[in-house]
Amino acid sequence: MVSSKADTITQLQKEILLMQGFKPALIDSSRDIGLGPMNAAFPNYTFPLAGVHEFLSIGKEDAAATGGFVAALLSTLMQSHGVIVWISSSRTIFPPALKTFGIEPDRIIFIDLQKEKDVLWAMEEALKCNGLTAVVGEMNEINFTNSRRFQLAIEQSGVTGFILRHQPGKQNTIASVSRWKISSLPSSLDDDLPGVGFPRWNVELMKIRNGKPGSWQIEWSAGKFRHIYPLVTSIPQELKRKTG
Repeated sequence: MVSSKADTITQLQKEILLMQGFKPALIDSSRDIGLGPMNAAFPNYTFPLAGVHEFLSIGKEDAAATGGFVAALLSTLMQSHGVIVWISSSRTIFPPALKTFGIEPDRIIFIDLQKEKDVLWAMEEALKCNGLTAVVGEMNEINFTNSRRFQLAIEQSGVTGFILRHQPGKQNTIASVSRWKISSLPSSLDDDLPGVGFPRWNVELMKIRNGKPGSWQIEWSAGKFRHIYPLVTSIPQELKRKTG
């Protein structure tokens, strides 16, 4: 039977991904972590597991937004089971706040170290443990050699790695599947009720291997991601006056 043009293109894409280091198990995975329209940016429309994902934060506000977004990702990856290791020399996440994203803090092993070189070593060792769901490392700087060591560890274990870079001195190229920048958006409440709404973020996918970068505005509510329509692009003047 002669395959269609679409089937031929799909097969060629899979062969290219294989040559570039994507494992067959990853390519054929149909696991959906709830990113909706964002999936169109990823190779084969699937969030790349068993890879290194880099997140850049310029200021404290971005670091807090990034921590929340990554926590939401971890929640969907864990799905009520699994263990995460979170390593840093200056932790920015507040463990009790993880319950907002459906994560019990005791499902995460926090390792607080004094030096960033120790964070790099500990993250590499943790990425070798195939019993983990994911490993998160907070750091300022990382070079290509260190990131390549992370990737080699992941190729053996299948663990997903998240690098949270706070105020990096330079945005050097590292061996990562993707590069992200997360910033917060004002929450919204129905009927102008008082209080705090669900977390919202502007999600910028700056780089994605074999995919299509883009940006989206999303909200975390009812235990899942929800895309905001219409897109939120600025803070309303009324809110500025209330908080000014």
